[in-house]
Amino acid sequence: MLSRTADHLYWMARYIERAENMARVLDVTYNMSLVPNAAVSEAALWLPALEISGNVEAYDHEHDDYSAAGVIHYLAMDIDNPSSIYNTLRSARENARAVRVAMTSETWENINALWLEFSQFIGQDLAKHGLTEFCDWVKARSHLFRGVCFGTMLRDDAFSFVRLGTFIERADNTARLLDVKYHLLLPSQEEVGGAVDYYEWSAVLRSVSAFQAYQKIFSDTIAPWRVAELLVLRRDMPRSLHACLDEVTPILEQLSGLRQIECKRLAGELHAKLRFGKMQDIFQQGLHEFLSDFIDANNYLGAEIQRAFLSVTASQ
Repeated sequence: MLSRTADHLYWMARYIERAENMARVLDVTYNMSLVPNAAVSEAALWLPALEISGNVEAYDHEHDDYSAAGVIHYLAMDIDNPSSIYNTLRSARENARAVRVAMTSETWENINALWLEFSQFIGQDLAKHGLTEFCDWVKARSHLFRGVCFGTMLRDDAFSFVRLGTFIERADNTARLLDVKYHLLLPSQEEVGGAVDYYEWSAVLRSVSAFQAYQKIFSDTIAPWRVAELLVLRRDMPRSLHACLDEVTPILEQLSGLRQIECKRLAGELHAKLRFGKMQDIFQQGLHEFLSDFIDANNYLGAEIQRAFLSVTASQ
């Protein structure tokens, strides 16, 4: 496969996944804002959404405060923010259009329809009404895109690069969400188990579609350290770091064949840490330090994938 074609497919999948994760962050933050909690200001509530997406500095250049309206517009509809849902979906569609012949007609029609339908939300004040519906729509269209890809594409290199982009992006976003939210919501000992505490942690779990999985596995009150275990080490949790590397590692093995390339080694190293790691060791090291190291390693892995397989002119 031509590196340029692989590049477009890889980034198309990453942008779709990025849009979905941005919608999940906005949705969970909005749900938390509905919980009466006088101790938390509006700025303290919405700033983490920017921290998760890595947009704090860029946002500060254009805004004076972290209001709900400002953050929602910036992350959802701002045409000057490369990571906004508007721009990620537009970039996904442009990448798909460039390689229409490399995917099935159903896949192209799905992503083209996604972009055309998105116009219904342009101009809406999502901070006042319709944010939940908008986030649900983005998540549903992302799910539909992956379902169409899985159901119609040949299991060839094109399909492999779509899957690779999806799981590299998902691992990054899960690690960022857990890192920011864990330290924001980690309660003092006397507050553990309170109504607000339970609602906030359940909102975090729902943001990664893990609430029912948590109930099934632990059958107990939501505890922050168990949330961390679920999203880091549980390979049966679809959005966990372990599950993502379970997908990435064999894809790189298949794509590289017998070649000994750096991205395959990096993926194997990351995978081994998650497969054989223990949560008590991670907490002893420090969860923040572990997640920061993972994010850096995952970004380096993405850069090595770019260098080994994809066009060097690609833009993130």
